[in-house]
Amino acid sequence: MKIVIAAVGRLRKGPESALVADYLDRFAKTGRGLGLPVVSLTEIDDRKGGGMATEADLLTRAIPEGAALIALDERGDQPSSPEFAARLAGYRDQARDVCFLIGGADGIDPALRARADWQISFSRMVWPHMLARVMLAEQLYRASTILAGGPYHRV
Repeated sequence: MKIVIAAVGRLRKGPESALVADYLDRFAKTGRGLGLPVVSLTEIDDRKGGGMATEADLLTRAIPEGAALIALDERGDQPSSPEFAARLAGYRDQARDVCFLIGGADGIDPALRARADWQISFSRMVWPHMLARVMLAEQLYRASTILAGGPYHRV
């Protein structure tokens, strides 16, 4: 199983980058005993300014073949953290790769978004894609602690 976060744009050194690294490191440590792999982050840049279609082509190249696609989109489902953890465990149990897609300023191209197995939203509000990475990394860590039965997640 692989877990990939494919995101448009590059995080510069700063608080968002530090938080993503911290949560993904925590996930790696907690997830190891649960059969969850280290998360790889693939950042893509549309240097030619081709818009969502070009971003979609670049994101598509980062998707492992046969992976479950999870698109972060404001119109998506709003799962609880335990529901998110259960879905992640299901992919693990199926030995299926997972790829989370985070679009650029205009979101994910509709054709690529339509290919997603699951579209999720952290809120009906729109979040900057850099904060979406932090929130996704934190939810991955939270999911691993839920699956491990740890005290991090409180209801």
